[in-house]
Amino acid sequence: MTKTFVSADDVAKRAGVSRSAVSRTFTPGASVSDETRQRVMEAAETLGYHVNQLARGLMRSETGIVCLVVSEMDTPYRSKLVRALTHELQKAGKISMLLNADRSDGSVDAALRQTLHYRADASILLSGLPDKAITKLCLDSGQRIVLINRDDDIDGPLRINIDDKQAARVAVSAFLRAGCRRLALANSDVGTPSLMARERGFVAAAADYGLDVMVVRHGNTIYESGRHIAQSLFARLDPPDAVFCVNDLMAFGLMDGARHDCGLRIPEDVCVIGFDNIEQSAWASYELTTFSQPVDAIVENSVAWLRPGNDSESIRTIELHAPIVWRKSIARKVS
Repeated sequence: MTKTFVSADDVAKRAGVSRSAVSRTFTPGASVSDETRQRVMEAAETLGYHVNQLARGLMRSETGIVCLVVSEMDTPYRSKLVRALTHELQKAGKISMLLNADRSDGSVDAALRQTLHYRADASILLSGLPDKAITKLCLDSGQRIVLINRDDDIDGPLRINIDDKQAARVAVSAFLRAGCRRLALANSDVGTPSLMARERGFVAAAADYGLDVMVVRHGNTIYESGRHIAQSLFARLDPPDAVFCVNDLMAFGLMDGARHDCGLRIPEDVCVIGFDNIEQSAWASYELTTFSQPVDAIVENSVAWLRPGNDSESIRTIELHAPIVWRKSIARKVS
């Protein structure tokens, strides 16, 4: 069965109005009488007419499409951020187009080039991956760009970063006040700018107190890596009494490894701090002290930057604070 295409001319003919009256009816803020609007809307509903917003956008050089370039979409923090962003973009009248950036074989570049055929107005890159060439490709296509937790040194985009170094210093201070002196850091091999900033900040803050840090990196930034690192750290002759994990998933794995594989108690034998404050960090099995990602502020600043009229010619960086959320994985709460 062939679907019949309904045009604005068809609606105008049925409603007994001009073609321009139909256009004004479906244009926000345009002048049209209540009687004409009602006749047009009734005709459109009867005929099954819908405005071709993509075609209309192309005529205005605006499509309303925003590409979200995302890696690790299955992790709780990333899925929370994607959910919040798509919700606010929808409220702002935008259309979200999602690209999976987990692979590094050129497929991300190819997929993004496909989206350029749809003339996306903007792209939001939600992680330290993929390659920086993606950012330049977006800019060269005339898009507005938002970079979240990236270090691309390119004119034009809005960069939104978390003050990872300050969070790391707070973690060191919390461990010291809890009486811990043998500090460790659990990281992955992914090496994104935000993860490495947490590592460098933690090591530097510990050094200010004359302390070395046992740094262990393994695999991806996931639960299994944390459990593997626990087995490595707690098999040492001088195991740590405090571990800062670069995200909550790794902290969960490390806590389970410490308890179930090594027979340790948390926080009596080892204190643990994570990063992200995902929902599971408050579960009774973990009650993890962690740093809370400012998701609402990230989303608010991202969507605001994409509105018409904002200056995107100069470098602009917004650095947001991640407050610590105190729970029971550290022996002593610090005011």
